[in-house]
Amino acid sequence: MKAVVLAAMAAWLALSGASDPDRATVSRVDPLTVQDDDFARHRDPAEWRGLAVSRIEFREERAQWRLWRIANVRHRKGPLFFVPHDNENAGFEAGLRLVRKYGGTLIAVDSGVAPGADGVRMNRAVDYGKSVDPNRNFDSALPGYARRILGNLRGGPVIALHTNAKGFETAESKCNRGDPEGQGVISIRFCDDTLIPSPSQSKSYPFDDDDTVAFATFVAKQQPSDAFCRDQMVAADYNVVQERVLTSDGSLSNYAVLHHLAYLNFETLDRGLDPAELALARDRLLFMVEHAIAMCAPRGKPIH
Repeated sequence: MKAVVLAAMAAWLALSGASDPDRATVSRVDPLTVQDDDFARHRDPAEWRGLAVSRIEFREERAQWRLWRIANVRHRKGPLFFVPHDNENAGFEAGLRLVRKYGGTLIAVDSGVAPGADGVRMNRAVDYGKSVDPNRNFDSALPGYARRILGNLRGGPVIALHTNAKGFETAESKCNRGDPEGQGVISIRFCDDTLIPSPSQSKSYPFDDDDTVAFATFVAKQQPSDAFCRDQMVAADYNVVQERVLTSDGSLSNYAVLHHLAYLNFETLDRGLDPAELALARDRLLFMVEHAIAMCAPRGKPIH
């Protein structure tokens, strides 16, 4: 185990020291005046008490990036909450609650760096080629992006917050192919050689919804039980998608497990922007995250 930890530290130091020709611009901002859809939902000064907000902008290869860093100034040690997609609004809602409650930092990717693109999934601020998926850009060939996100880790774990479309593409699945046609692969009823479901047996809240899942990621030479927090979440009757990683697909889940970082990923159904529906999605994320922190990161106690 000691050798594994030392190897992970060496790899991380190498990444942190990689050449970075394009420096980031970091600006402290007033969250009450930020022109952004996520911030516009939070104009009450009380929500920002004890938090410091910075805008981080940089270029790497063909893309321009903007990140929001929201840090708990009184409790900087804590999880790193990450919202990679600007259209995952419930993720931002949950992250803001969590960073106030547990300390640490929230990093959210802002697609609004491209004109007219605020609140969309992909980063369209590119010099050429296709838009970039912010959760497929964790690549050792592009070290600046990963470093500017994961360099904010202060004690861990890394916790990603996502929302997803209903159901899954049945033709892509090796099970439950008679289900109603959906989108993507994020469902406890989807399975293939990479995503191996361990469904909740009781289907109690919030796992009465097949699109509400936790990911537990492990490398191919290991077993699912080697994934961080996997056994605890299965024992707690979560919907757990066990993700087997052979080579990285550029996602943070793959990057984290290959760099030996404690990582959790939580997903729930995108219910839209109606305040009541947004709150329902947020609360499902909060339930999963808070129980997982209690089970698997006991130092991450609520600070108020």
